[in-house]
This record gives sequence, C-alpha cells and structure tokens, in this order.
Amino acid sequence: MKKSRAVTGLIVFALILGLLGYTAVCGVGADKSGSASSIKLGLDLAGGVSITYQVVGEGKPSAEDMSDTIYKLQQRVDGYSTEAQVYQEGDDRINIEIPGVTDANAILEELGKPGSLYFIAQTDSEGNNNYDLGYGVDADGNLVPQYALNKTIDELIADGSIVLTGTDVADAQARAQQDSMGNVENVVALTLNAAGTEAFAKATQKAYDNGESIAIYYDEELVSVPNVLAVITDGNAVISGQKSVEEAQQLASTIRIGGLKLELEELRSNVVGAQLGSEAIHTSLIAAAVGFALVVVFMIAVYYVSGLAASLALCLYTELMVILLYAFEATLTLPGIAGIILSVGMAVDANVIIFARIREELATGKTVQSSIKIGFSKALSAILDGNITTLIAAIVLYFMGSGTIKGFSITLMLGIFLSMFTALFITKFLINALYAVGIQSEKAYGVGKEKKTIDFLSKRNLFFGLSVAVILIGFVVMGVNKSQIDMPLNYSLDFVGGTSTTMTLNEDMSIEEIDAQIVPLIEDITGDGNVQTTKVAGSNQVIIKTRTLNVQEREQFADTMVTNFGVDESSITAETISATVSSEMQADAIKAIVVATILMLLYIWFRFKDIRFGASSVIALIHDVLVVLAFYAIVRISVGNTFIACMLTIVGYSINATIVIFDRIRENLRDKKDRESLQDMVNKSISQTLSRSIFTSLTTFFMVAALEVFGVSSIREFALPLIAGIVCGTYSSICLTGAMWYVFRTKFVKKAEK
Repeated sequence: MKKSRAVTGLIVFALILGLLGYTAVCGVGADKSGSASSIKLGLDLAGGVSITYQVVGEGKPSAEDMSDTIYKLQQRVDGYSTEAQVYQEGDDRINIEIPGVTDANAILEELGKPGSLYFIAQTDSEGNNNYDLGYGVDADGNLVPQYALNKTIDELIADGSIVLTGTDVADAQARAQQDSMGNVENVVALTLNAAGTEAFAKATQKAYDNGESIAIYYDEELVSVPNVLAVITDGNAVISGQKSVEEAQQLASTIRIGGLKLELEELRSNVVGAQLGSEAIHTSLIAAAVGFALVVVFMIAVYYVSGLAASLALCLYTELMVILLYAFEATLTLPGIAGIILSVGMAVDANVIIFARIREELATGKTVQSSIKIGFSKALSAILDGNITTLIAAIVLYFMGSGTIKGFSITLMLGIFLSMFTALFITKFLINALYAVGIQSEKAYGVGKEKKTIDFLSKRNLFFGLSVAVILIGFVVMGVNKSQIDMPLNYSLDFVGGTSTTMTLNEDMSIEEIDAQIVPLIEDITGDGNVQTTKVAGSNQVIIKTRTLNVQEREQFADTMVTNFGVDESSITAETISATVSSEMQADAIKAIVVATILMLLYIWFRFKDIRFGASSVIALIHDVLVVLAFYAIVRISVGNTFIACMLTIVGYSINATIVIFDRIRENLRDKKDRESLQDMVNKSISQTLSRSIFTSLTTFFMVAALEVFGVSSIREFALPLIAGIVCGTYSSICLTGAMWYVFRTKFVKKAEK
C-alpha cells in the first residue's frame, strides 16, 4: 500500500468512525434513528404493556389446556418482542407483558381476541348451504362479497359441518408467491397436524368434487371463504386472495391465535413502568466504559501498533452493533446489555489469534510486511471455523428457540459477523495503513519469543480427575439442595413462579424509592433477594412479584405495608403466578442446544476430517456447562432468564477456545517429523496457543469483572457465573481438549494410521 493511499484511507476511516459514532450516540433525524436511545428496551428498562386475559366459560380449565394456551400465546407475542412474557395468574388468568410499547389499546386490537377458530364446509351432509353469499359496499364504494352463516356453531358441530378447528393447525404464515399467470400474490400458508391433515384431505376432496368453498370462522365472523382448487392430502394448504401483505399477515395471525384450546376475554390492561430504575442503565454504561478502556489499554500494552489497530476496529464494532440492533428492531434488556458488553470482550478474540501469528512469523526472521500477510492468512482457518461453529448454534437457537433465546441468538449472530468483519478487514487495513505511513520497526509489532513446551499431557489424569470431582460435587450439592429446599438449584420467579401482589400507595414513589424503601422490608419477610417491582404508569399502583408466599407471609406483607406506608389494606390483592419460562420453552431450549451440538460436531468432523476432534469439542462443551451448573448450585445464585443466556454464552465461548487449539494441532500434525512423538506434538500445539487462550480470557474477564463491580444485583447474578464460565472454558481448552483428542487418537486408531 502506498503512503498517500494509506493516509487517505486513515482519514476516511476516521470520518466514518466519527459519523457512525455520532449516529450511535445522537441518531439521525427528529426520531434519532440508529442511536442507542432509539433501540427498543425491555420491560426491565423501559416498561411496556401488561394485559390480563380471563378464560371464558364455567369451571376451572385444565393445567394442560392452560399450558398449551400460554405456549401458543408466547409464540404469538414474540412477533412484538422476543422479550415478551406470558405467564399464568391464579387458576384461570393469563398475563401478557410486552416491552417497549405504550398503547395498550393498539396492542389489544392487533393481538386480537384469542378465541375459537373453525373451518366450515359450504354444505352439510344433506346438501344444504351452511353459509350464503351476499354483497356489500366497502369504504371506497367498491362492491365486495359478504358471507353470512345460516346456522349456529353448535348446529354446525352437531351436523358434522366443522371441517377443522384451530387446534388442528400447527402453523400459519403469510408469504408471497406467483400465480399461474406469473403475477405475485399474497397468500397464507397453513401447516396442519396429523389429525388435521387426514380430516382436511377428506373435506377438500368433497369440496373439490362439488366445486365448493371452505369458510374460516373466527371471533364470531367469517374472515375468509376460499374456494378449494385442489385436493390437499399433505397437510399444507394455501389461502389466496389477500389484497396486501398486511391483510395476509393479519389472517395468518388470526389463524395462529385461533389455535388456542381456550377462549379468552380481556380482563384488564395497563401501561407499566420500568422494573429497574435509570440507575441500572447508568451503572451498566459505567461498566461498559471501564471494561472497554481496560481492553484497549491491555491490547495496546501487549500488542503495540497491532493493539492500537484492534482498538480502533473495536470502536467501529461497538458503533455498528448499536446501529444494527436498531435496524433489526432487537429488544434490549439489562442482560442483553451485559451480553453486548461481553461480546466486545470476545470480539478481541480474532485479533489476538492474528497478532500471535504475526509475532510467530517475525520470530522466524521474516519482514514485518511479510509477517502481517502470513499472519492473517494462517489465522483465517481458526477464525472461520471457530465463528462458523458458533454461528451454527446461533442459527439453530433462532429457528428452534423462543422468547429470550431467540433474542439472544440475534445478538450472537450480529456479534459473530461484526467481529469477523472488523478483524479480517478493518484491523487488517489499519495495520497495513499504519505500516505504510512509516511505522515499520519490528519492535512496534513485537517479536514473538520462543515458547517453552509445557508437558500438559503428562498431567492429563489429574485434570480428568479434577473435572470429574467438581462435576460430582455439583450433583451432590444439587441433591442436598433438593432435600432441603425441594429444588436442586435456586430457581427464580422466571422458572418456578411465585406471588404477584398489587397495591396502591398513598403517594407517588419512583421505582428507585420503592426499591430502596419497600423492597428491603419484603426481603425480610420472604428471606429471598429475588423481588421484582413494577409500577403502573399514571397511577400509584405497584405490582411486586416474590417467591410463593404462604397465608402467614401474605398477612405479614399486608401488615408491613399498612404500618409503614399507610396503604389501604383493601387495595392489596395477591395472586399466584406461573413461571415466565414455561416447560415448553425449556424443552425448546434443550432441543435447540442438542441439535446445535450435533451440527457443530458434524461441522468439526467435516472440517478436521476426524470425528475425534468433534467428540473432544463436544465433551469439553458439556464439561463447561456442568461445571458452571455446579457453580450455580454451590454458590446458590438465582437461576432466572439470565441463566439461559449465560449457558448459551459459555457454549459459544467454549467451542471458540477449543477450535483454536485444534486448528494448531491439525497444522502441526501435517508438519510433524517422524522423530517427534504425538504427545510432544500436542503439548507443543497447546503451548503455542497458550498466550492466545490466556489473553482472550483476560480481555473478556475485564468486561465481565466491570459488570460485577459496577452492575446492579441482577447484572451481578449474570456476571458472576460468567466469570466462572470464562475460567472453566480457559481451563478446559488448555488442559482437557488436547488431552482428550490424544487419548481418542491413541485408543481409537484408524486402519490407515496403523
């Protein structure tokens, strides 16, 4: 690169950095588009809408029907925000909390009234019409068809005219497709379950033979009456004739929510304030600034000019992350902020791999320019393999997960793409530009020193035994916890539910004042620090969620509020609430992680041409998860929504660290001399990547430690197990993965190797 071109490039980069920085901080236009302040925030940071539905009908609904309804509603409201929550209140009520919105009426109108959905045949068994066609005039004066039922729903059920109900529909999605004339039309694609597939095949055969239609009836009106143009036997149907994308999306939404087993009616709706005060955001931003500064200082102190280039690229990474979070309409919660702060530390990972390679090339006597080129080239495979394996996990989590898991996967995917882009393109450009403008001394980049080979493998039995012991201790502690408190882990409200108490205060108190004055008194009653507070906007009404309270504790709660704050006892109501992380959501998460693990195993097998690499990686990954689980059990950290994000972060972190060592083993295996033993080669590979493993852990540790020091209690509950995960992931990648591969390699030898 010529000096003039380098100078121009650096000036352009500085302008882009400044422009994106201004956009990330101040935004564009009156609505501040693209700025951090314009990103949608979760209930904990900005509040939102809280809606309570009551089950229609007499009698107590079954637990199975309530669970099924909650799960399907959760999938429905995920369209508003991946951080939306749906949970049971009492025996027959369902609460929906949607963050980042303030118009409850608009949400209710868009969400629709969850109720019964029916597919009705045009004629009954005797050939009589179940509905008739008429015509009316729309708002624009156009003649439009209007259908009316000739019978009640009970009569249609009795004479067998109901073809399907909403429970027979597995999914409904709006999409665009070409018709027979090549024109694009908006349609709704239906996917039926097994029972629905069989019933619909018979119904469409009858309708097709007679040239009839099948009507869709929902919320006491016929919402669509499509003609049957073919016999549908595979359970996949298409409803055409929608005039716009919005109309198709609305019909698809209606059909999805109509698949609920229970009919619901709105009981109440409120706009609620943030669960956490502004202080929580303030302290998180302080933690981000301190952690970021520590990473920058560390990178420059260790890698000199290369570290400066990486730090500038990291600034661009952070700005782009903010802008893209806005562009993808991600909902940001406090754990989400912690995850982004953590991703900044992990984004340095690719740079550390590259810089270590550059120093190794300089140590062999190559020129700085040549070392930079070779360093980026040799680091590429490790960076790609590590990030692709993590990307596989993120994609699986996005398509198979729900709620916060889906939101986490979006942030993870953004982080992966941005970290690769900034490391492989921006950092590379900056290093080459700085070299071209005259910073060409080897000392400015640091010459690698010859690394002493450490005999890790000779201590492999000690490492294996230590890991097994820690995991077993974890299971023993979980057993003790189960016998003492009936729970192996300290599950929070998110997992086990609790009591929601609503009361009206005599004076207007901010959420910070409530947390400072009221929450400590409640914690004394419950003996548990897991208390969540929410305030209804425009009123003095406060909602406080705690672990499940018995009758005596509820009375003590009421007495405390009356005595200390003069609350009218008649305004205090308490209801038992279910977990916000339902059993179905937990099952979805487990399925997603299992599928992701299998796909990562297959990818590593494909890339390294040896399943023993993949098997070792997966075992190390499971090891790290079990050790952190043991940490949760021993320290009794609250297990809530952040638990899932924490475990997923550790999975991505673990696989990344392992891939780097395996990449070096693969490289050294190709160059292995006949006189060099396999054990020596593995020890050399681990020693060569030792500084990378330690330095990457340190940069990530700086970010997480800042969260632990400066963060609020809910952030610290996320940061502390992550610190344990970072330490464990570093230990497993250095001490276990290479040793496991060596054991598999020597115990399970291929014929060709023999």
